[in-house]
Amino acid sequence: MRSIFEYLDYRDLLKDAYDERKASDPAYSYRLFAEALGLYASNVFRVLQKETHLPARCQSRAVEYLGLNERAAAYFLLLVAYARERNVAARHALLEKALALRDVHRMELGDKELAYLRDWWIATVRGVLEMLDGRANPAEIASKLAPSVSESEVAAALELLKELGLVRKGSSGRLLVSEAHLGATSGEGKVLAVRHHQRQLLALAADSLERTPPTHRDVTTMTMTVDEEVFLRVRQQLQECRNQIRKSSDRHPDRVMQLVMAYFPTTRLEGRR
Repeated sequence: MRSIFEYLDYRDLLKDAYDERKASDPAYSYRLFAEALGLYASNVFRVLQKETHLPARCQSRAVEYLGLNERAAAYFLLLVAYARERNVAARHALLEKALALRDVHRMELGDKELAYLRDWWIATVRGVLEMLDGRANPAEIASKLAPSVSESEVAAALELLKELGLVRKGSSGRLLVSEAHLGATSGEGKVLAVRHHQRQLLALAADSLERTPPTHRDVTTMTMTVDEEVFLRVRQQLQECRNQIRKSSDRHPDRVMQLVMAYFPTTRLEGRR
């Protein structure tokens, strides 16, 4: 199925969920689907045909059936309210709230673009370009980097960014960032490149304890005891937090920040390798 955030009508989502279940289990029926939602089979068919709406009493059961996390569940309920609302202004407000919960679009790095993750300062150089309104002066950019990076390394980073298409030359001759958000999520090569990049950033985070005044950083730690359910919930909350932070990126920046979240066990997990 598509991500829930690609839907604007909750009934399309329900229909796709039913069709997917039916495809994997030919014996699955509208009756079984209706029972899961707390409806009669005839009513669930009418909902999927967009002839009526899911009753309020069934919405929590639909959320549970679809296995939605907190943000996805909120998005689903807003879509239901949006579909049911008749007032134009109220509909618009509900839709705006729903769209605000959507994931930030990220350009997926291909194998060629993995060189972007080779050195920590390449991403920072790209960020500094935004600060300088696209002025691609290696000396000026190098003067803003901490820890220090040589002018020649900055020049090489600028050439790489242009070669990979991650910046482009504007009509004024300045370099413009082509994609606001980047990601690399699958493939062995990508995993290794991301780990290499993360190791560099974790080392920078450790160095920042001495290099950066506390007023200009936020480094905290927490030790907690959890079971599997809490572990998964905290990890999901961190994912949601990152998504919301991406949306708050300033289009008029005056600095480049790195956010490094580390959430890991310091005890052996019994029965796991």
